[in-house]
Amino acid sequence: MPEQQNEVNPHVGPGGVRDEGAFEDEKLPEDIKPVVQFDLMPLHNNLLRGIYSYGFEKPSPIQQRAIIPFIKGGDLIAQAQSGTGKTAAFAVGLLQRMDFQKVACQGLVLSPTRELANQTETVITKMGEYLCEGTFCHTFVGGTRVQDDLQKLQRGVLVAVGTPGRVFDVMRRAALKTESLKVLVLDEADEMLSQGFSEQIYEIFKFLPKDVQVCLFSATMPAEVLELTQKFMRDPVRILVKKEALTLEGIKQFYVAVEEQYKLETLMDLYDSVSIAQSVIFCNRRSKVDWLAEKMNAKEFTVSSMHAEMPKGDREKVMKTFKSGSSRVLISTDLLARGIDVHHVSIVINFDLPTNKENYLHRIGRSGRYGRKGVAINFVDTKEVGTLKEMQEFYQTTIEELPMDFATHLE
Repeated sequence: MPEQQNEVNPHVGPGGVRDEGAFEDEKLPEDIKPVVQFDLMPLHNNLLRGIYSYGFEKPSPIQQRAIIPFIKGGDLIAQAQSGTGKTAAFAVGLLQRMDFQKVACQGLVLSPTRELANQTETVITKMGEYLCEGTFCHTFVGGTRVQDDLQKLQRGVLVAVGTPGRVFDVMRRAALKTESLKVLVLDEADEMLSQGFSEQIYEIFKFLPKDVQVCLFSATMPAEVLELTQKFMRDPVRILVKKEALTLEGIKQFYVAVEEQYKLETLMDLYDSVSIAQSVIFCNRRSKVDWLAEKMNAKEFTVSSMHAEMPKGDREKVMKTFKSGSSRVLISTDLLARGIDVHHVSIVINFDLPTNKENYLHRIGRSGRYGRKGVAINFVDTKEVGTLKEMQEFYQTTIEELPMDFATHLE
């Protein structure tokens, strides 16, 4: 353990951002109004080149609101629907804050899964390609050799992206030095501050400079998470979405009333009746993912499957195959529900309704990415009727019974 361990002195204030429409904030400081063009933001010219070459033309609503307060250096809580460009928002802010003349770790992004960490590293690297020669961003995740990570750190890392366990490991070894760290980003912040990760996050905070900027990004910010942020954030700007705006526009939501023993047969009928480009099927248990994949493959459906117990290399192969379009159906647990961007998913099927209300939003956000149309279909047995009703009330939305002509919603 390094001798120097600091704790952030927290106090949360009323900082807020407001916009008509989806955002829920009470005050809009004059210097944090939405900026509707990237070239109107105080960004480095070479960063603008990276943004445009990556394919962005105009900032999305969350990018219009979050980038400016991010680069000003204060703490930030930013919430926006899945698929609206949160990763690019913090990538731009992070890159603008880096001093590329200084070879030291200045930015740290923590993600809940290896897949999301790898995807984030790709976005940051591509957007920053004109800012620096050579590699400046690396991932630090489980399932890889620690020795390889130590070698990366010896060569120099400006931005580290990783999962909490491995990041804490290299900090504990004093290989990832944090005295120059400017920014910490918690991606999928509600998941990162849940019971499964909170202990590791707390340990990581002990290594961080007292004045580090802390930025939280997620599609869902439950009240208990916002309350927890008071312990480690200082007067953050809060960009929050109204609860009634959380359900994604462009995604049609339906349910099918079907008892558990008939769900497989109903799923087969669904695929037989309509042509689907790509789809994701969610189950609550790893064992059911394996069972459903076996049943569908036996019926000559070409499907992939993924869950947390699979080796890292196997998971990467599955994602590569699915993203390329070689596999058209992916069956997964909630591992995939957060943040993974697959551009051509047109339909999400909840074979099981999620037990966590927030995960429903993350799941259906796999379709309709960046404004494209999508369909979410929920299989609901008698025991899940109450859960469906709770989700409709929570999101103030209506989930209708699946019509016979639902294929028209995929056009």
